[in-house]
Amino acid sequence: MRGDYQQLVDEISAALGAPATLEDRDFGLIAFGAHEGDDDLVMDPVRTRSILQRRSSAAVRAWFEAFGIARAKSALRIPPDPAAGVFKGRICLPVRHRGIVHGYVWLLDDGHLTHLELGGHDTPPDPRIEQAMETAARIGALLADEARAGSELGDLLREVLLAGPADRPAAAVLLRDALRDTLRFSTGMPLTLVAVLPWDTPGTDAAPPPSLPGLLAACALQPGGATGGAGEAATVPAQPGASGTGPPRAAPPVPALAALVRLRSPGALGPAHTVAEHLLRSPRAGAAAPAAAGRRPVRTSPADGSQLRPGAAGIASGTQELTGLPAIWREALDAARAARAEPRFGPVAEWTALGSYRLLTTLPAGATDAAVRPLLAPAHTELARTVEAFLDCAGQAGRTAQALGIHRQTLYYRLGRVEKLTGLDLDEGEDRLLLHMSLKAARL
Repeated sequence: MRGDYQQLVDEISAALGAPATLEDRDFGLIAFGAHEGDDDLVMDPVRTRSILQRRSSAAVRAWFEAFGIARAKSALRIPPDPAAGVFKGRICLPVRHRGIVHGYVWLLDDGHLTHLELGGHDTPPDPRIEQAMETAARIGALLADEARAGSELGDLLREVLLAGPADRPAAAVLLRDALRDTLRFSTGMPLTLVAVLPWDTPGTDAAPPPSLPGLLAACALQPGGATGGAGEAATVPAQPGASGTGPPRAAPPVPALAALVRLRSPGALGPAHTVAEHLLRSPRAGAAAPAAAGRRPVRTSPADGSQLRPGAAGIASGTQELTGLPAIWREALDAARAARAEPRFGPVAEWTALGSYRLLTTLPAGATDAAVRPLLAPAHTELARTVEAFLDCAGQAGRTAQALGIHRQTLYYRLGRVEKLTGLDLDEGEDRLLLHMSLKAARL
């Protein structure tokens, strides 16, 4: 399938005498034509990053979409903009099938395409543009077929993840047969699941087609979807009220993406990391929401100015049985939750590397001890951050003060306030354990 795309892109490049690239509708690179000649200026930074990183950035996507490419039904011209890193003008050929845009072909214009007639306003397009658009339509049909196959596999994966114990074997057989027919899957292959959290699915739960090496199927799980998994709500501190001691309230659950990945050998998770890192670069890997106190900074969407909480990915330990997917889905999802809560795990976390978080993620949502609840109120964010750092530093005041950039006396004052607020004694090991676990669990 990938070779078919490359051949068609080369046809367009040859017809118009310009280097072309093909990207899907999420701006993921599919194929690109050769850039002939020794002129180093034939490329611009946007094209170079697209090829090297196999995806355009969110800012670049927003800039191009502002020209109406998602609505266009014929070729359109994009002017250069050096300030945006677009040093070369472009011609965009929307890749459509039955009215639905599936991607874009981009042609760099070094000047010789400037006067090429694209059509419109009762002016017929240049025959070369007509030929290129016909080829783009053939690409659209291929992408539509691939998306349909990927959607069917995603639906079967979702059925396995949602099935109860009695229905799971039958669902696994259907998924196995579909994978065998489309991707030459064989029983006993080592597999794992990647969870990307959150996964933005506005108006659709369509997952990306299996176009990455090792990616067999993917599906988006809506809130309440996966048993014991994606549907669980996170908790956030209680809002301050008359007493400020109410239990944590449930935050709206967010959808996640489940990606089934084939491994080269059991325990060799390299392909899963590649898939996770690629998916995290997708504009869907984020959710519009303000960041909670103490979390990683949010990023801003250039398209609408809203804030996006960074996505994170988790990788399960792996299995060789499709009936084992629900169990390792829980691992993948919990690893993603931990990666979101603790930046030290990185944007991609393996379940086997979570340490104590393997236990913390099993705690039910809202399971916060009554003594610790007052500390989780927004008014006491700084106190919570201080005592968590103190416990992370094994109770060593010097290390804690240095890590927080505060004076020791300031640290002692804050710790004293924590003890009064919670009634816990920070000189007692069990009280320290309770407080430390509660603070970590609240992050999840």
